[in-house]
Formats: sequence, C-alpha cells, structure tokens
Amino acid sequence: MAIKGSLKEASLPDVIQLLTLGRRSGCLSIADRQNFGYIYFDEGRLIYASIVNRRDRLGDLLVRRGRLAPDVLQQAVDAQAQSPERKIGELLVERGALSRQELEDYMRVQIEEAVYFLFTWNSGTFNFEAGVRPEREDFLVSINPESLLLEGARRVDEWELITRKIPSFDLQFRVEPDRTAESDVTLSAAQTLILPLLDGTRDVRQVMEESGLVEFETGKALYGLITAGFAHRVGSSTASSAPRATDARVEEHRNLGVAFFRTGMLDEAEREFRRVADLRPAEAAAPFYLALIALRQARWTDAVETLREVIEKGGPRPAALHNLAYALERLDRLDEAESAYADAAARARDEPRVQLGWGIVALKRGDHARALERLQRARELLGPRPVPPVWFWATSLAHAAADRPEAASETVRAGVEAHPGSAILKNALAVLLEAGGHVEEAEQLLRAALEEEPALPQLWKNLADICYRSGRYDEACDAYERALKLAPDLGDDVYFKLGNIAFKRRETARARERWLRATELNPAHQLARANLDLLDAAS
Repeated sequence: MAIKGSLKEASLPDVIQLLTLGRRSGCLSIADRQNFGYIYFDEGRLIYASIVNRRDRLGDLLVRRGRLAPDVLQQAVDAQAQSPERKIGELLVERGALSRQELEDYMRVQIEEAVYFLFTWNSGTFNFEAGVRPEREDFLVSINPESLLLEGARRVDEWELITRKIPSFDLQFRVEPDRTAESDVTLSAAQTLILPLLDGTRDVRQVMEESGLVEFETGKALYGLITAGFAHRVGSSTASSAPRATDARVEEHRNLGVAFFRTGMLDEAEREFRRVADLRPAEAAAPFYLALIALRQARWTDAVETLREVIEKGGPRPAALHNLAYALERLDRLDEAESAYADAAARARDEPRVQLGWGIVALKRGDHARALERLQRARELLGPRPVPPVWFWATSLAHAAADRPEAASETVRAGVEAHPGSAILKNALAVLLEAGGHVEEAEQLLRAALEEEPALPQLWKNLADICYRSGRYDEACDAYERALKLAPDLGDDVYFKLGNIAFKRRETARARERWLRATELNPAHQLARANLDLLDAAS
C-alpha cells in the first residue's frame, strides 16, 4: 500500500521512523516545488538516497579528503561525458583508482548528506511505494536510519539559523580579501575553501558547485563569514542569468520529469515535461514522455494525438510507432493499429514487444493464423528472457479461436505456472475449464483469482455466468452487480441476465430497466427487445 502525505502534516524524520519501525522496503519520494529526492529502504534500513539535479559530489569528496588526485578525477569525469549513464564511482573502481569497499564507505557519506539535506525541506509532499528497488543495485549500502535521525535533528536546528542569513541559493556574496587578511581569526577549512569564490559574481549554488562542498557545509561556512562581518550580500543571480539559464532550466525540468515518471508521480511528471515542451517546442523527447503518461493513465486519444506529434517532430522511430499502435489498438482502431505496427516492425524487426502487440491486433481482427505467427516470433525473440503474461493470454486465445482447444489449454496452464499471481491468466484458464466441462474447478480458480485481484470486472462476470448457468441466481446477481460497479459498460449480456433475474423475482420495473440498458448497449439484442415487448403487452 502506498503512503502519501504532506510534509506540513508529517515531517520527513517522522515518515522515516515509521518506515523503519515497520521494516518496510520500497522507495520514498519527496517533492518540494522544483526539488525532488528519493530514499530507498530495504526492511527498514536505508540503502540509497539521491536528489535530482544535485551535483554528484563523490569525486569532490575524495579529492578534498586527499584520497584522489584531481587529475585522476578529471579523467573519470571525461570518461563519464562519453557514457553519461555511468556513475563516477563505478568508473573509478573500474580504473583501479578506488576499491569497492572504499567506494561504499564514501557513498555512505554521500547518501547521508543527501538525507540530511532532505531533512531541511519542511514543505512539499511525500509518496512511499512498497517493493520498488533502485535501478542500479551494484552500489547499495545499508544504513541504520536511527543514527541519521539523531544527526539530522541537530543539523535541522542549525539550518534554520543559516537560512535566516542565506534564504536563497541565488544570492551573491562578496568578501574583501584584505579584510580577512588583516584579521587574526582562524577560518575553518570550509571557509578557507570558499573564501576566494565569494567575489560577488557567483551565487551560493555556484560556490557549492566549484568548492565541492554540500549544502550544509557551504551554508555553515558562509553563515560564519556573514555573522563575523567578513561577507556581505551584493545581489542575486536570478535576473542576470535568466537568458543563459535556459539550457539549465530545460535539463532541470527534464530530470525532474524523468524522476517523477519513474516513481509513478504522473501528474507531477506531466507538469515538468510540459515545461520542457514550452521551453523547447521543437524537440520530441518531452512530448514522447507526455504520451507515455497518457498511456499509463489510459487516456488513449490524448496518447494518439501526442504520439503523432512526436513522429512529426522526431521521425517515425520504432518506440513512438509501437506506442501509437498500442493506443490505437486500445481504441479499437484496429486497421490503423495494424499499419502502425507494420511500420514499427519494419524498423525494429528484432523487437519482441512489437511482434507481441502486432499479434494481438491480428487476433482482434480475427486473423488467427497471422496472430499465432507473430506471437511465435515474439516468443523466439524473447530468447531466455521471461515471457510476459499477456503473451500466454493472447496465444491461448488465438489457439482457441483457431479451434485448437488442447493447445489453448496447454498454453494458458504454462502461463499460470510461470505467473501464479496473474489473475488474467487464471481467468482465461477458468474459461477453458468451464468450456471443457470442469465447472467446479473453474469456479474455484475464479474465486482464488478474485482474492488476489478483486478489482478485475471480468473475473466477477465469469463467476456470475457460472452461477447463473447453475441456477444460483442470488449469487449470480451479486457478482454481476460487482462487475458493473467496476465497469458499467461491461456488456449487454450482463444487463440482459440481470433483467432475467429481476423478472424471476417479479421485479418487473427492475427487469425493464436492465433489458432496456441491454438494448442501448446492443440495439441488435433481439431477446432483450422481445422481453420488453412482452412487458409492454402485459401492462
């Protein structure tokens, strides 16, 4: 179950303590305006934390502590520029500049600093998704959050004092070198480091970037210089840097959008990608993510329109064509979906997802032989990778439609064995069992599936059909009504049978209402019309 809330109602330390005591595993996302961070837990222990658009200071930390020469770090940074997806720490270990144990120790410090900075956020929202793991699991740590909570409480108190002097990282400060040189005070190592950077041209964020210090260290050092009268505010970088900050703003919104999207915060992700689209109207990356968000939210028409825009801007790339075809298939625009999948397959012949989707479209169009051909090709392309539940579902339906019941049963049973938690596959197997005369086994399977997935309307409908055909009308009525609550337009036959049940109960007004709804959904439903005519004749 997800845990959501506002940081104004529950502080981040309180949320972390709750997750720790509950030994929870998953991802805690924290969002505050344009800021986004996340903390991963494994059975209550903290294993990873990061803040989007915050500089990775692992290299700076290593240099500052004398563990790494600046030129060695620069070589790793240059290598990372060629492979942006790789982490600095990973490259340093690979080059022999750092041992894996040393990397873990320094990563622990970096993760702790990220959490301490998150503790300073007193507004925004949090969202915990259970079971979510970090994308990369080769450089994780294991930290007892209790120690972080103790240190974090002290830092937050200090941070409140610091923000009175430094309310924004956009502020620029200047220190007169002669003033400090004439004084006999002893500066801290951090103050000595930032002193030459406080020349009135850099804002606090740039001072952090160039010094390699984290927010708390920079703020604490600058706070002391301001309090002692050595540093004074001279302006803000916001207005002067607005024109040249466009690229940075685009990257910031894009990074936030990707982070929100990956953690399922779709409304927030859409907001960020719309900002990217406004700033860079000619590029196709932001519209592509907006289309993916529409797909996740089942806004099929919006997805189609946005993906056509993506293809117009970025060309007919396989990923865009594949997603366009999927959205068209969900809208039952099968001829258009067939065409889009054909284009995608021509450009990505070895992509199993394209062949799988293309096979499902053929199945829906009634071309069962071609559906089986494409589905088999998808299976071959998957190789040793896991076969998704939808493949078993589609392949079993194609076999059944081609009058191959044994192959259909064999396929769906293999699917249930491979995916024992799939309610859709259990539903398909139940249908085949009932068709083969194994009604009791089919009913047991449907009830088991409903315990795992009670929000799937087709399960309730199929269970109701079994009850209806066996004359258990009260049970059938209850199951049909549950199905309709989940999907009011599930099918005309549902309303027809509910009308029949109502008529058996002598509830003629209810029967009329249900039969009338059946004819609205299917004007060609002759039995429902005949029953309505009988009611009219009898009244």
